[in-house]
Amino acid sequence: MNPVLYDLSLHMGYIYDTPASGARHIMRLMPLSLPDRQRLIAGSIKVSPTPDEQSHFVDFFEHPATAFMVRAPHEKLDIRMQARVQVESHSIAADFSPELSRLADEVAGVWSLKAGSPHHFLGNSPRLIETPAISEYARSALGPSLTVLQIATALCALIHTEFTYDSDATTVDTTPLEAFRLKRGVCQDFAHVMILALRSLGIPAGYVSGFLRTIPPPGKERLEGADAMHAWVRVWCGKTLGWVELDPTNNIPAGTDHIVVGYGRDYADVAPVIGVLKSYGGQRAVQAVDVIPLP
Repeated sequence: MNPVLYDLSLHMGYIYDTPASGARHIMRLMPLSLPDRQRLIAGSIKVSPTPDEQSHFVDFFEHPATAFMVRAPHEKLDIRMQARVQVESHSIAADFSPELSRLADEVAGVWSLKAGSPHHFLGNSPRLIETPAISEYARSALGPSLTVLQIATALCALIHTEFTYDSDATTVDTTPLEAFRLKRGVCQDFAHVMILALRSLGIPAGYVSGFLRTIPPPGKERLEGADAMHAWVRVWCGKTLGWVELDPTNNIPAGTDHIVVGYGRDYADVAPVIGVLKSYGGQRAVQAVDVIPLP
């Protein structure tokens, strides 16, 4: 399959019941450039009101991030990102992953603690702690002499089949156990449950934040702003195969419709916007995303 070129646009807005001040935020919104995976051709981010302070840095997991501060009271915050990205095809040619019984030895043989090391993706992380109910669920996907990739693919299909996508069932702060008991949620919930299930088996797994191109039903026009930020899972399948990305929300491997913004242990490492501010009362958030393929 040939590379696919996309124009991306994102609008994130926050409207406060009471004007906020002293707002400090960190954004991780710009797609990554990744060898043999995707290339960021150009991109920009605009914030309104104009920040009083702004700086750029690269975090441990190699995400370009922007920190900014708005001191004066403001009734709303608008963030707009635009980018052009080329995404390469990266299908799995063959399953070279080891059987589960041999994976621990392969992990132990990795003498690196860089961002992509499997050692960072085995234990508890900020939003993911060992959960016995999900560990038991993971064991249901096991079969005799299965490879790591076969186990991950089976779990991906199981979650897709048994969980219902429901944007009203959970919030950004819903725990994996709550979503697991509901068997409902959104892509963040599906990814968190799958990551915990894999880690409980000793399989390194992490969270991927990005964009997903959505295709309208036959005969229907594509709705502007209908695409969304998305989340899926990366699984370390041994030294030979390395990291493989699977999307439990759609039960597919990540392909040219998936555009990566960041890799982390869980959502906390790659949240698009985090921060603190001075205010009281509630707030409303809006988000609109366009992922437009170019000829």
